[in-house]
Amino acid sequence: MSASGTDPAGLTSDAGVETIADELLDQALAERRALVQLCLYALDRASSGVVQRIEEGLSSIGVVAVRADGQRFDPAQHEAAGTVPTDDVSLLGLVAETEVPGFCDRGRVLRAPIVTVYTPR
Repeated sequence: MSASGTDPAGLTSDAGVETIADELLDQALAERRALVQLCLYALDRASSGVVQRIEEGLSSIGVVAVRADGQRFDPAQHEAAGTVPTDDVSLLGLVAETEVPGFCDRGRVLRAPIVTVYTPR
């Protein structure tokens, strides 16, 4: 460093800048997680028009709703809340209805959908 206190050659360590950038990134990601969780909380309590708007906003940042209607029930991906008896064997084990949508953030599950599953009568 020169006597004037500047670094004319630009030799100052980038470690301080990287540390600040890492801290800001960590803070931004934590704040994003908190906002997404707040939106999911609001979705569970909102009217249908508001739900649609919040889902569209979340989708624009990579957080998508998961509705499993018609899919094969998978306990690793769905949470069963109830059953619907049926005589139609082609429906057995399928999701009859998504009671509460799940959400994924760029492929990472935030919340599994809560579903009703067809079972034999």
